[in-house]
Amino acid sequence: MGINKNDFGMTRDGKEAFIYTLANKNGMSAEVTDYGATLVAVSTPDKNGRLDDVLLGYEDVTDYIENGGYLGATVGRNCNRVKGAQVSINGQVFELDKNENGNDLHSGFHGYDSFIWDAQIIQEENAVMFSRMSLDGEQGFPGNFKVSVKYTLTEENELKIQYSGKCDQDTIANMTNHSYFNLAGQDAGEITGHILQLEADAYLPVDEESIPTGEIREVAGTPFDFREPKAIGRDMGADDEQLRLAHGYDHNFLLRGGCMEVRKIAEVMEPESGRTMEVYTDCPGIQLYTGNFLENTQIGKEGVVYGPHHGFCMETQFYPDTPHHDEFPSSILKAGEEYSSTTIYKFGIRV
Repeated sequence: MGINKNDFGMTRDGKEAFIYTLANKNGMSAEVTDYGATLVAVSTPDKNGRLDDVLLGYEDVTDYIENGGYLGATVGRNCNRVKGAQVSINGQVFELDKNENGNDLHSGFHGYDSFIWDAQIIQEENAVMFSRMSLDGEQGFPGNFKVSVKYTLTEENELKIQYSGKCDQDTIANMTNHSYFNLAGQDAGEITGHILQLEADAYLPVDEESIPTGEIREVAGTPFDFREPKAIGRDMGADDEQLRLAHGYDHNFLLRGGCMEVRKIAEVMEPESGRTMEVYTDCPGIQLYTGNFLENTQIGKEGVVYGPHHGFCMETQFYPDTPHHDEFPSSILKAGEEYSSTTIYKFGIRV
């Protein structure tokens, strides 16, 4: 029980990173590091009481610095993609990093995942709060944005992630967590047999650069229909242009209810272990990503080699490329207003 703090290695510029372990009475634990406010591990029991780490990740901070994939990362100031790496706010154009096909992905070359955050242990809540000041012009975005990410592990086996922030100028605020889950264990290989149900009636088709075309397409009659539970991999090999473009699922789904109070929007179950993961959020969208570009050269925890489809991401967020689509829910944060968003991953067992 409680929270433990340990060394997690040194960054290239000599800054020390730490890792924090949260545990509850049920034997579940979660590990988070101040490097990137990153979720490193989640250990939870299966139907036979066996504990496994169900999160892809690395051994220490050096591996997180040297390897790609955003494993477990807090992504901000803006997650997902922005076409042309350019946004307009109040008629003024701001240039962002062009780090993918001339577009901006996950806020460019120096996203929030690449900074050491200030950490505060909150023992009475079984929580760790990470905070930083994102300065005006960082990543190209306007305004000094004071932001925090709070991880809480509850006795109901909920891992709660709460984002909050305030900026002194109008800006973009659209943050997410980029964890890759494998409910059979981080060393178990492909996740195609996981059963997914998703509360979404439509999704956003993308172009060759994974930028939304602007079309909102109904999931009915397509491989993107997860309204009833089905294996993630069941239709992944279907003759579908969208699946070919992304090499699997890497698409934003429009969640029922839009922007509203926190509600359950998805459930995943792994048949062999019996583990389940429910997802709750107040966001209007979720990016389902099936690890299509995980590389076989990436060596994770315990020497495990991660490859394509070895993990799935459920990234709660505003829609990708929102600044260029007035019909999408707006990710503009007005000066002085509070940015607030919550995502909960709740773990359980189905026998």
